[in-house]
Amino acid sequence: MKQLITPACLVVVCLLVLAEVGARVFFAQDISGRFDYGYNPQAGFAEHADGTVELFRAGGRRFHPQTFQRHRPPGTFRIFVVGDSVPRGPSFTTAYPWFLGDELRRHDIAAESINLAVPGYGPRRCQVVLKKILEYEPSLIVLHINDTNKWEDEREWRRSQEFQGWHPRQWLMKVFIFRRLYEAKLEKVFWPLVPEAIRLKYAVNDADAQVAAAQDSREIAARIRLAEETAAENVAMLRQRRIPIILVTQCRLEEDSRHGLYLSDHGLDPLGASLVGPGIYHISMKEVFSRMDFRPLFANFSGHLNKEGHQVLAHALFEKIEQERAAVGLPGPKVSVAGRPPEPQIMAPDPRAVIPKP
Repeated sequence: MKQLITPACLVVVCLLVLAEVGARVFFAQDISGRFDYGYNPQAGFAEHADGTVELFRAGGRRFHPQTFQRHRPPGTFRIFVVGDSVPRGPSFTTAYPWFLGDELRRHDIAAESINLAVPGYGPRRCQVVLKKILEYEPSLIVLHINDTNKWEDEREWRRSQEFQGWHPRQWLMKVFIFRRLYEAKLEKVFWPLVPEAIRLKYAVNDADAQVAAAQDSREIAARIRLAEETAAENVAMLRQRRIPIILVTQCRLEEDSRHGLYLSDHGLDPLGASLVGPGIYHISMKEVFSRMDFRPLFANFSGHLNKEGHQVLAHALFEKIEQERAAVGLPGPKVSVAGRPPEPQIMAPDPRAVIPKP
């Protein structure tokens, strides 16, 4: 009888075991949550022994690399911004969270403004991030409300649920290298070969299926309903913990023959306004940008802003924080002897402020 386990077979098995152990030991941080596609709460957060929290790109989360202390330093106003590619911005230093932190520090407020926005994140995955950052003692949370990423959230949820459990048929996919090869084959080889009709039927072609979903009135209603439900849950959760929140309802630059160039909020502004209450504030991007020539401030026909647009939005948020400074926990403005608020002192960025890692 021919020998079933040959030396060559043993060598291959040993190499696979070594590769798997090496990946789990030496690249544990990089593969953490790799196949959870944004639904692993810990993915992208590295908590070090010295109390530093590092944000990195891993596990379906393309965070801007940043660092901050797990426990908020005394006297520091810590802001977390949660959302999709709109608040993430063109780059780390041209997104409004950076400008907002800088403007607060220039007005003598020791502030950290941490950008946790991730492209493609909809209400479900934003909620996962939101729950995680409650561990890090936020002073204020800025949460973007958008209804256009429901499709990505559902697709990535389905992918994250593949190969769950420990049935023998799932064992092969518990090996990192095989799971990664499967993922690459599915995305780069298999999907383009499947006929279009089948891709649409089984939602394999993301772009085609997403366009089809965007034109379905039932899907549109479901998107709005999901945005409403998750926003209400988030507000209730933060209100219970007495954490102030600013809800930013997004808008899109659109154009048609009837209206010309205009901003559309997709019905999100009434949702944001309906949730306002003690400690809950609302900013409408449509309202902010409708006051000015908005076309040069948008990067394209979507909700994405260029650098100047992010500066405008940062200033609108700064004004809201100033307006509600007592309610959000900021001390009152310093008053001069003459009884008038002094001119704000221009300061260098606070050394404790969040900085990008090279």
